[in-house]
Amino acid sequence: MSDDVRVWIEQKLCTGDGLCVQYAPEVFEFGEDGLAYVKQKAEGELLTDGEQADVPAGLRLDVIDAADGCPGNCIHVVRTADGVEVAGPDAA
Repeated sequence: MSDDVRVWIEQKLCTGDGLCVQYAPEVFEFGEDGLAYVKQKAEGELLTDGEQADVPAGLRLDVIDAADGCPGNCIHVVRTADGVEVAGPDAA
């Protein structure tokens, strides 16, 4: 099975602490509202609540660490192949 993952943020739970932006600034960015958002690509548009983006292989562990350390527990990391959450509030 592939190790490719996708990520999304549950915006209503985001506290704006910014740990995710510190872990993976290529993937996460602050919006004008002070909350963190997933970027479509490194310089891309910010995705809205629930929209998923592919995580580059070299950033996979940083994104998983961001999800695990998120104070708002709002970052979801799912396997691309089967949609199973590997990090975040619904991870087994």
